[in-house]
Amino acid sequence: MNEVLLIAGMFIVTFGVRYVLWGSAGRFRFPAWLSDALGFVPAAVLTAIIVPAVLMPQGELWLATTNPYMLAAMASLLMSLWKNNLLLTIVFGMTVFMLLRFLLPT
Repeated sequence: MNEVLLIAGMFIVTFGVRYVLWGSAGRFRFPAWLSDALGFVPAAVLTAIIVPAVLMPQGELWLATTNPYMLAAMASLLMSLWKNNLLLTIVFGMTVFMLLRFLLPT
């Protein structure tokens, strides 16, 4: 029963926040500086998620050439800069990661 209440509570909070934002859309405008700043939110959030996962996969800083997460991320970065193709970057990064995961000693 506690799980049902927990899920219902999460639904109410999530729906409430989104409803307020959708309900007020178009009724007011943000200042230009705030709209410009909000454009950086996705990049900041993704960076905050990815960097710890790449550099601290086991809970502590792992800056070594045996870190497959870091090496695959670097390979993905190079591929994205070279080809500018999201799907190719993802497939290449996952392939490099899987190869490194099985080939490098842990």
